[in-house]
Amino acid sequence: MDKAQQAASKRNAGYHAAEMIKDGMVIGLGTGSTVFFAMERLGERIAEDGLSITGVPTSYQAAIRARRYGIPLSSLDEHPKLDTAIDGADQADPDLRLIKGRGAALLREKCVCDAAREVLIVVDPTKMVETLNAPVPVEVLPFASAPVSRRLAALGASPVLREGVKKDGPVVTDNGNFILDCDFGAIMDPESLETAIAAIPGALECGLFTAYREKITVIVGEEKGCRVVSLH
Repeated sequence: MDKAQQAASKRNAGYHAAEMIKDGMVIGLGTGSTVFFAMERLGERIAEDGLSITGVPTSYQAAIRARRYGIPLSSLDEHPKLDTAIDGADQADPDLRLIKGRGAALLREKCVCDAAREVLIVVDPTKMVETLNAPVPVEVLPFASAPVSRRLAALGASPVLREGVKKDGPVVTDNGNFILDCDFGAIMDPESLETAIAAIPGALECGLFTAYREKITVIVGEEKGCRVVSLH
């Protein structure tokens, strides 16, 4: 799939998710390029059709983009229960278990996912895999990054501190923490791995999303149209 095909697929997925949003909804807004296509279409619906929605962004980047598209914003403090959320994924398997966090927003994304009644995951076809095998991001308290890294290595990972691209030093999340990217190879038991990572003091959250399969719908954008996958 070349870049033009991938962009078309992302746009189709994002637009399809945006069309599923109903007037009056409070929605979580994930971080990433495919979600931004959904925001683009939601902005058009607000401007052209008078759609009334409220968004809860998962990052500064998502908030900035949402404001650009005219989407009113709020927070989980004001709306602890959400009607739905639109988010992306780095990988999704046939059981709708996910790896997320390439944009370093995984902690807030999991909070929003937990708060939402349903979750629309928008991806292009390259993100659908038989077995999860991408690096798993782990958001870690800077104070504990070294011991957390050792514990992750004991679980079979090769942890790498994520470095900034246009900034010297580590990536700092919107929550003031570091990201360790952990290559476990093929992940045969994602649920157990997620539980094991959650038990490490100082590991605040990981990019494995295994507990929300029943409320997740994956919208796979293709060059023409979309394929919708769910367990319900």
